[in-house]
Amino acid sequence: MPLVRRCFAVDLHDDPELIAAYRRWHEPGGPPVPINAAIRADGVESLQIWLVGDRMFMIMEQDADAAADDAGKQARDAANPDVVAWETLMGSFQKSLPFAPDRKWVEMERIYSLDEQG
Repeated sequence: MPLVRRCFAVDLHDDPELIAAYRRWHEPGGPPVPINAAIRADGVESLQIWLVGDRMFMIMEQDADAAADDAGKQARDAANPDVVAWETLMGSFQKSLPFAPDRKWVEMERIYSLDEQG
């Protein structure tokens, strides 16, 4: 199955103690096992989160069919108490991007690829 790369952004509250705690939650062994299992069950082959200041970028390689099923993922996540608890906890560290006040993790649009250049 082909993979698609998806990239997302979100901000953290600009508080060094909260950012340090968020980092700790994402160290190896930090996320609960059911969270990693739920991510993998949604066809995610690779996922990385990068941080600069209080802005984060998530880069994800996901099965193309699973990537096209955002509604299914949202329904599965909403029915999974472990995911709901994790998202609630992580939401206490995160803040929406200024241009998307009603959302977290906003998907980014690729506008450049070296492979497409002459």
